[in-house]
Amino acid sequence: MALRKVAIYGKGGIGKSTTTQNTAAAMAYFHGQKVFIHGCDPKADSTRLILGGKMQETLMDVLRSNGAEKITLDSVVRRGFGDILCVESGGPDPGVGCAGRGVITAIDLMEERNAYADDLNFVFFDVLGDVVCGGFAMPIRDGKAQEVYIVASGEMMAVYAANNICRGLLKYAKQSGVRLGGVICNSRNVDKEREFLDEFTAAIGTQMIYFVPRDNMVQKAEFNKKTVTEYDPSENQALEYKSLARKIIDNESFVIPKPLTMDELEAMVVKYGISD
Repeated sequence: MALRKVAIYGKGGIGKSTTTQNTAAAMAYFHGQKVFIHGCDPKADSTRLILGGKMQETLMDVLRSNGAEKITLDSVVRRGFGDILCVESGGPDPGVGCAGRGVITAIDLMEERNAYADDLNFVFFDVLGDVVCGGFAMPIRDGKAQEVYIVASGEMMAVYAANNICRGLLKYAKQSGVRLGGVICNSRNVDKEREFLDEFTAAIGTQMIYFVPRDNMVQKAEFNKKTVTEYDPSENQALEYKSLARKIIDNESFVIPKPLTMDELEAMVVKYGISD
């Protein structure tokens, strides 16, 4: 199986990092996949559940301390649950420089050191919020990722963000070859959530690849500094992520999205009575 490079986007606070880590853990534990998570958020919290709650030293921190020539895979990559490999890009000191530059620098350094090895099945880029410009667009702009999944919910701002991300994808799809694999609903238990997202995803030409139900087991596992699969693989929520992981592994539906106009999106929001 060829290495697949996946970028996860979505509105800030929608649960991208939680979804990425729980999906990766399920891929490794239930499906025997070899996974690498590259955190592209300056908060550097994309891998902490895989690493038992520990915030790993970021690549940018090591770079500032030692210089690029001293950076080795052993100095910045950590191995966690399910033998998942983890690196965090990090960013500049607060108020100094562009955080997006850290993403560009980190991915370039990882590629130069062959971090994304051929024996891997998946590399996940967990990208900051719904930013699709500057350094944060690098995974889709420069062809670092071939497929994108958008984490959303049935809330108005989450769907607006998903539509904006599709506009960014449309911009870069022809030059980089990146395609949308679908929308993952990280449910917030709002009214008509599944119906709204089914209609929205159909309208932009993609699929809701999975509906992840809301379950406090996710928070309970996080309190114990673990993914739900590590915390209790027999729990229903672990089995939900197992199913999501299988959907991604088997997915063959990759499209250039057709984002809605603001008028079209507003009409859909009004139809379902959605508000934030």
